[in-house]
Amino acid sequence: MILYFSAEGNSKAAALRLGELLEEHVQSITEYAPDGINFDGDTFGLVFPIYSWGVPPIVTDYVRRLNEKFLSVVRGRKSVWMICTCGDDVAMAPEMLKEALKDVGLKLDGGWSLQMPNTYLLLPGFSLDSEELAHAKLSAAYPRLAGIAKKIRQKKWEEDYVRGGMPVLKSRLIFPLFKKFGVSPSRWHATDHCIGCGKCVDVCPVENISMLTMAIGHRPQWGKNCISCMGCYHHCPVNAVQYGNSTRGKGQYFFRHWPKK
Repeated sequence: MILYFSAEGNSKAAALRLGELLEEHVQSITEYAPDGINFDGDTFGLVFPIYSWGVPPIVTDYVRRLNEKFLSVVRGRKSVWMICTCGDDVAMAPEMLKEALKDVGLKLDGGWSLQMPNTYLLLPGFSLDSEELAHAKLSAAYPRLAGIAKKIRQKKWEEDYVRGGMPVLKSRLIFPLFKKFGVSPSRWHATDHCIGCGKCVDVCPVENISMLTMAIGHRPQWGKNCISCMGCYHHCPVNAVQYGNSTRGKGQYFFRHWPKK
């Protein structure tokens, strides 16, 4: 069974591809509550993006709230593995997931990082990859997934990550600061280009956005539970969703398809 979390589609694409290769059931963690989900498969895989060199809290929280029936099936009888998608590197993020797994009596058998096009734009200096670089990353990721799937089937466990420079500093200092100060919900807004389609509401994984009826039409309003996934920004059909001035003119990205062979 493969559980995934995805906002712009990179991790979803990786999870679905692995599901095909491994013939495993694939499920988004936003579609089933952890206290009610049932295990279905031969192995237990987790696929998720890296957020500021850490594991998205929504993922670790989900793992820690998995129900006992689900966990009892996995413990001692199922292999546990993970893939973290990233723009460049993962630092010490895998250790964060290991801690969450340990809290529910599970042990990680294998793990891999998978470079995919960069999507995070909320801070100065962060930008999308060029089309050429994004294409190159996707072209390399597709066969890498096949190689990873082969190792999972054969139970040839390893931990193969691109850690990057200063991994401890990034994950132990920058990531906690990111969680605390990385996003201010009040800075999210829709420009006059907004067409009131509600796409941002539909794609928000934590149901943090609602539509208000105003004199100028329907407009989105952000609540206080934003997880900084940027799904609303990247999926807006007219690029009307903005985060202060930080995202202005930076373009959008969401996964569409794997490169043709």
